[in-house]
Amino acid sequence: MIIYKSLDEIEIMREAAQIVSRTLGKVAEMIGPGVTPRQLDEMAEAYIISQGAIPGFKGLYGCPSTLLISVNEQVVHGLPTDTPFMEGDIVSVDCGSLYKEYYGDHAYTFEIGTVSEEKKKLLKVTLECLELGIAEAKVGNRISDIGFAIQQHAEKHGYGVVRDLVGHGLGKSLHEDPQVPNYGRRGRGKKIQDGLTIAIEPMINMGTEKVVQLDDNWTIVTEDGLPSAHFEHDIAVINGKPEILSTFKYIEEALAKKQ
Repeated sequence: MIIYKSLDEIEIMREAAQIVSRTLGKVAEMIGPGVTPRQLDEMAEAYIISQGAIPGFKGLYGCPSTLLISVNEQVVHGLPTDTPFMEGDIVSVDCGSLYKEYYGDHAYTFEIGTVSEEKKKLLKVTLECLELGIAEAKVGNRISDIGFAIQQHAEKHGYGVVRDLVGHGLGKSLHEDPQVPNYGRRGRGKKIQDGLTIAIEPMINMGTEKVVQLDDNWTIVTEDGLPSAHFEHDIAVINGKPEILSTFKYIEEALAKKQ
């Protein structure tokens, strides 16, 4: 059952999302060659708590960390380790916060130093997929229209669209109805209505769409070992149109200062 939100609830969710956004901005300031995922995780936990929120992932479903950090062929749900990032890596950092009983949840894939043109293109197309998916989250459309737009754009570039993991509703639970696949046919699924709050998160692979789970029971990797990219925003449908509750502004500002 989809739980539609009031405007007051959406404003709290915007705050929760913005806490995640600022946390990812702090990640952007710190991330680079030689930095470890565990260092980012410790920083993020302290920052979220300093904002009057609770890390949204830690302890949920047994998750041991504040951030999920996925490097290169890791698609999502990578657990923080002490292995430093290397020049040329791409790194998805997924973060959640729980603020006044509501969740924020979004993600960004970072370039570590100078990355290959092939990886740069994968990130560019995946970000475009996110933007195209968000544009379809409007009254008059159905949930599958989001996935259709994402799938068409990714496959046009020869990329695989992960089927085993999906976007989702968001609210007082991190994962609510509806599921929001990154693939599908137009005109299927629930009608989009005002008050819908969802996380849209394309997971796009350079090669096959097939993925496998590692023995840690968390990390998802591409079956062929080729890189994967992941971007995620929180969306609310207000007055018939999608409104992005999260932002990449803090990330972009931090990265610009590094150039």
